[in-house]
Amino acid sequence: MHKIAPNFSKKLIAWYIQNKRELPWRKTKNPYHIWLSEIILQQTRVAQGLPYFLKFIEAYPQVENLANAREDEVLKLWQGLGYYSRARNLHATAKMVCQEMNGVFPDNYKDLLKLKGVGDYTASAIASIAFNQPEAVVDGNVYRVLSRFFEINTPINTTAGQKEFKQLAQQLIDIDEPGTFNQAIMEFGARYCVPQNPDCNNCIFNDSCKAFQQKNVDHLPVKIKAKPIKKRFFNYLVVLSKNEHTMLQQRTGKGIWQQLYQFPLIETSEEVNLRSLTKHTQFQTFCKNLQIDTISLFNETPIVHKLSHQHLSTRFWIVETLEENENTIPISNVKDYAVPVLIADFVSEFFENY
Repeated sequence: MHKIAPNFSKKLIAWYIQNKRELPWRKTKNPYHIWLSEIILQQTRVAQGLPYFLKFIEAYPQVENLANAREDEVLKLWQGLGYYSRARNLHATAKMVCQEMNGVFPDNYKDLLKLKGVGDYTASAIASIAFNQPEAVVDGNVYRVLSRFFEINTPINTTAGQKEFKQLAQQLIDIDEPGTFNQAIMEFGARYCVPQNPDCNNCIFNDSCKAFQQKNVDHLPVKIKAKPIKKRFFNYLVVLSKNEHTMLQQRTGKGIWQQLYQFPLIETSEEVNLRSLTKHTQFQTFCKNLQIDTISLFNETPIVHKLSHQHLSTRFWIVETLEENENTIPISNVKDYAVPVLIADFVSEFFENY
């Protein structure tokens, strides 16, 4: 067990009150707003997430509005944030709250955990901020602050580490102001006890931070090395008809970008040239019902799109056809579809003059 430092919580809360950022979800106890902000901020920085929060609140002021929206509308509004399963879970949970709970969010940690896309961290955040329940949050910022202050070397991406830090955070939480404490420790980690070059000499905890005293700040928190990055090779077929139509397909099944739209895709085991591409069985099947005029490569140098555990080496092939196909849509309609940011960037550049 770690010896709990006296006044840790009070000192942290005092720092927070003086230094916190003014953010819209900090001005309310509305569980819908707090839940929405927490889902958006999973794997997303505040600066990037804030405009999305404001867009969602404008489009769906109440959870009922979100529940009644079409999934493709929600995905379109989410476009650019990545990790699209969050958006699908967001929509599913809104429906669950409205259909099974009369539009009222659960007011406790245990029941909040039953919501789709809500894990320990999100349930703790909502329970503490919206309902004043003493449930400690543990995210990347909290791991960093606690591992340094107490000089804990247990890897944070292990079951033992997660249990140890959760128990410690639960011991430290201010039971009178749990929501404020949780926001304070996350804010301190995000803005002061930062990953690289924190200003330890002027830190409010420099007289009691064990890692600072032992000159070990840069080595904490400890994390076991992740799996190697997987490399994938994507070839998008951008169909262009004489009538200014193109073709989109919806991604189905599990995996990245589920339910989003994209140009017809051929994934290969390595980078291919035009000859190899046209010999590919999938390409020949795709082209059976198309009267192709020309095929050209839009980008000789592949666009490398980096996801958390995979890098996509991507090329766009422009396939010009002589006639319409029943599966095509007007180029002007492409902007209405929810697409991955990789596709959105290409559309913005290539179709700018259409």
